Amino acid sequence: METQTNKAILLLSCPDTLGVVARISHFIFERRGNIINLEQHVDTEDKMFFMRIEWDLKDFTIPTEDLNEAFAPLGKEFKADWTIQLINSSCKPKVAIFVSKYSHCLLDLIWRQQTGELNCDFSVIISNHAELEPIAKNYNLDFRLFSINKENKLEQEQKEIALLKEYKIDLIVLARYMQVLTDNFIAEFPHRIINIHHSFLPAFIGSNPYKQAQDRGVKIIGATSHYATADLDEGPIIQQDITRISHSDSLNDLICKGRDLERTVLAKAVKLHLESKILVYNHKTIIFES
Repeated sequence: METQTNKAILLLSCPDTLGVVARISHFIFERRGNIINLEQHVDTEDKMFFMRIEWDLKDFTIPTEDLNEAFAPLGKEFKADWTIQLINSSCKPKVAIFVSKYSHCLLDLIWRQQTGELNCDFSVIISNHAELEPIAKNYNLDFRLFSINKENKLEQEQKEIALLKEYKIDLIVLARYMQVLTDNFIAEFPHRIINIHHSFLPAFIGSNPYKQAQDRGVKIIGATSHYATADLDEGPIIQQDITRISHSDSLNDLICKGRDLERTVLAKAVKLHLESKILVYNHKTIIFES
């Protein structure tokens, strides 16, 4: 039987000043916490300090329900924005996957979750098309269909939001979901919606971007994963990658290479979020990767 491990993760940003690491480390030490991992970064231009610190709660003397209140005076002293996440191996984050007709990202996420790479539970798959329902049934996952058009979009989104709250969803993954979410929907889940899309140099928009890229002789294609915001495809970037393209690549080659990138980039972004290794600051992210 797996031994249950309880940990706490503090993500903190504050004006750069002396003693932050020492004081917070001492706060944990005084209460018999064992620090497992500590990463920090200083933005010298903005004079901001960022930190992720993870510690074992086995002998910690503060009850978990009192931890935020206990740390609050220290956070206030450093004028910090901070969150503390409690990690319990017996209670995994609940994730909803939104899909349309493309299956490659969905299948990759399921495989990584089943092999233990993604520590979460896929509670529900939501789609605006029925094509991928057989995949959900094959893996015994709840599949919910919400057909969307201009007339019913707001009404359907309200039903989706109600379902997500019923499931107590921690994270939403847009696995090539071909619908633009409304500002109201995004506002319900700030920095808890991860999207994936292709990245071309130069950029091509509209239908059939891979054909446009091939016609222009593009030498690099890529994929970008980011948090969804009200500004379409302009949310804080979490993960990106690229691959080389040559004149000998067919249109199908470009599509296959693009899908490979989308799978890996999206999975990496989801993993970073699940492990609380992302700190959003202004319009960008600080990624703690160790």
